[in-house]
Amino acid sequence: MKRIFSLTIVAAFVFTACLPGPTAQHGSRTITVYAFSIMKESLEKDIYPAFAAKWKAEHGEDVTFNSSFAGSETVTNQILQGAPADVAILSIELDVERLIKAGHVPTDWWVTAQRGIVNKTPFVILVRPGNPLGIKDFADLGKPGLKLIHPDPVSSGGGQWSILSIYGSELKKSEMETGKSDPVRALSTLKTIWANVISTPGSAREARTQFETGYGDALITYELEGLLMKQAGAPVDIVVPKATIFSEHPGVVVDRNVTPEERDLVYAFRNFLWSEDAQKAFVRNSFRSSTDDALNEGNAQFVNIEIPFTVHYFGGWEKAYPDVIEKVFRDQVKGQ
Repeated sequence: MKRIFSLTIVAAFVFTACLPGPTAQHGSRTITVYAFSIMKESLEKDIYPAFAAKWKAEHGEDVTFNSSFAGSETVTNQILQGAPADVAILSIELDVERLIKAGHVPTDWWVTAQRGIVNKTPFVILVRPGNPLGIKDFADLGKPGLKLIHPDPVSSGGGQWSILSIYGSELKKSEMETGKSDPVRALSTLKTIWANVISTPGSAREARTQFETGYGDALITYELEGLLMKQAGAPVDIVVPKATIFSEHPGVVVDRNVTPEERDLVYAFRNFLWSEDAQKAFVRNSFRSSTDDALNEGNAQFVNIEIPFTVHYFGGWEKAYPDVIEKVFRDQVKGQ
């Protein structure tokens, strides 16, 4: 009898071990997302819950998210050093290229008409209430004695977008005024503005936090940051430059970190970022849609840009980085 009883227990154990585990249907699965700093609100408030609800309805599984937020360059370095990201949402496409070269992301990473860009936002200037220093455009940030907060172009994608915005703005305006872009004027303006920088925080979000504490007279940042501050009741005014850049933010699967068992879930989340539900959620959270400009009408707070441009004005990131960030900013402005 004891032998029969033992065999029964063994059989029961084997049967139980063959049952679906916690990651199978009706279980729970996790996606790890590393993203540049200003993605935090839209992901945690809207995108994660919307995708989790969709996946639960379709597959009967609960989905949870682990997140890490920092400057885009910092996030990229963390992934290169082994951080367990399944998905990365970065400020600049150049950081995707770094991940491709290291074998973390496939070369055909973009899968949509948007070439992997999940959302966008223009660059603006934030000033104190009532704009006491009379800032109307980027060039005014070079006024003597003005104290400017600017995210660090070494660690922050936002910092690099800002440099391109200032420099490109002067090129665009001179082009419209004379029929030819004036790089000497653009360099002079950038030098004058950079001389007024008193702090270079590691990310756009850190720069915003400094400005919120009352430090500095002005901050160059994403429109999204200004709108979020105003929605929170922060005492700040938004100044819209005549010409400014739209930053465009890529989303990728970090293929090296994704197991075959995770692939369906991770790629479904990546694809969800371009769905109408996700794009509307980005607009609600003050990003602009990358798929349909008509969706942007859903946010009446968006500012009007008279002369918008993108990184493609410089020939894409493969030219913008060496030609402007390195040869102009690093070598002629910061290194002066």
